[in-house]
This record gives sequence, C-alpha cells and structure tokens, in this order.
Amino acid sequence: MLSQLNNILEKKGRTLHSIPPQASVLDAARRMKELGIGAMLVTEEAQLLGIFTERDLLCRVVAEGLDPSSTSVSEVMTPEPQCVSPFITVENAMHVITDKRFRHLPVVEGDRLEGLISIGDLARWMVGTQKTQLEELVRAVKGVTLR
Repeated sequence: MLSQLNNILEKKGRTLHSIPPQASVLDAARRMKELGIGAMLVTEEAQLLGIFTERDLLCRVVAEGLDPSSTSVSEVMTPEPQCVSPFITVENAMHVITDKRFRHLPVVEGDRLEGLISIGDLARWMVGTQKTQLEELVRAVKGVTLR
C-alpha cells in the first residue's frame, strides 16, 4: 500500500508555525531562524493567505534591496500557495514538489490546515521506506538482516 501524507504528519507532528500578514519580514526571518525552519504559513483568523519562505526572503527582499524591518510579510509572501490533501500519496506529493520546484507544501483538508510538508520530509520518508523494503527483501532471499 502506498503511504499517504497523513503518515508523515503523524510521525513528524502537526505543529504549524504561522505569522500574520502585517508582521515585518525581519520578525518572520528571526522566528524562522529561532525555530530552525525554512517557511512559515501566513494566516489570519485561521485562514491561509500565503506562505513566506527563505526563497521569498532572498529573491523578493534581499535581492530587491527592501528594508526587512519596514516590509510586511504580505508584500513579499507567495500568495495562495498550492495545497495538497493529507490523503494523497507521498509519491504524488513528491511529483508536485519536483514538477513545480517547491520546497514546502501546505496540507489542507477542507478549510482546515493539517500541516506543512517539506521536500526534506518527503525524501526522509521515501529513503526510510526503501530501506525497510530492501531489508525485507534481503531477509526473504538470504535470511539475513542488513545493518
């Protein structure tokens, strides 16, 4: 059976880091650094308005010479980001990320934000799954366990 994004969210957790659209880019960058994350959801009253990423910071703020302390997140975020269902497969999510050249995908069920999946989350899951499958194959063929 193919794994769904729900499986990744269960393992990694569903903690969402968000910021209001009127927050400054400087505040967003500081929070992202503090949390060790590469993206924050931009929300207002639990509604997803956009996503603010390291790429937005670099390309839309730094490269444009904007002042991060006086530029609001809403001015430079990626508005209306593509979202995916928690029930799509990990493989399909990987296709979306690679085809669209995204690094983060908000996971939404109906109007409810369920989580945020990164390309790193997907790669980790896929490598772990492949390792498990390989170990099972080796065990079945040779009767030994890989270490």
